[in-house]
Amino acid sequence: MPVPETPSIPAAILAILNPTDSRIVLDRRGSTVWHVRCGQARYAVKLGYPIPATEHWDGADWTALAPAREGVVLQELGSTTATYGVWAQGTWNVQPWHPGTDLQSRWTPHRTRHAPSRPPLPDVLACADALGELHDKGYAHGDVQPAHFILSDGDGPVQAALIDLALVGGAAIPARFDFPYRGCLVHYEAPEIARRVLESGEATPTREADVYGLGATLFMAATGWRHVEYPDDAPRTAQRRAVVDRSHRPVNIAGPLGRLVDDMLRPDPRDRPTMREVRGTLASETR
Repeated sequence: MPVPETPSIPAAILAILNPTDSRIVLDRRGSTVWHVRCGQARYAVKLGYPIPATEHWDGADWTALAPAREGVVLQELGSTTATYGVWAQGTWNVQPWHPGTDLQSRWTPHRTRHAPSRPPLPDVLACADALGELHDKGYAHGDVQPAHFILSDGDGPVQAALIDLALVGGAAIPARFDFPYRGCLVHYEAPEIARRVLESGEATPTREADVYGLGATLFMAATGWRHVEYPDDAPRTAQRRAVVDRSHRPVNIAGPLGRLVDDMLRPDPRDRPTMREVRGTLASETR
């Protein structure tokens, strides 16, 4: 049975939430996400389904399982409102909605071709705290990128939510919802992960690779450039070879953040700071 271009929220989820309003916030191959209101409460509803093969890309089944896998992770991390289940084409989850602005969008005013970028360190510390807390619990995120940090708006202290946990490593995932880790968005992939995926098609997410991913994330958000140069239309294998074989672009972020990003992008994972060290450096700079 073919998946419709824009699936509807399954009846089972509607029965659970009884929403007063909903709108699609993401509709891409293999995944559709809604922002749902239920009175004063707000949720994200994710629906996953397989990606059919075409002449332009390979098919994929893991996207159908990703929402349930993320639901398992959220519950393991202590979420009392996250839930998940199965629908006709795959799996779904419901989780709390995190209001705010993603890092890439938030730093748009700081990106310029004419001067070094100096984005606000409290934003960086909030992101580092969110990732560091996950590491402190024994997990690796596996898919660190600017869109996955949602920073709070308003006048209070900046806080960040780390979202999209479907690829987290270290959780106890039921076999029916699990799938191999085949890397993440290559723009933020560590060289050792890219190398392993090129060699065997699979890898294991690590906290050291997350640190690299955060460095690449901050570089992209601050400058608008991928940390490693390759053509926009390069296939993923070529992208990964570039990450493995080439040095990253010079880090032209002004101040202490530039030095920290440079350290996080070290090619050998043993040479990178831990998230605890990253947080300590940022905390000392923001006092």
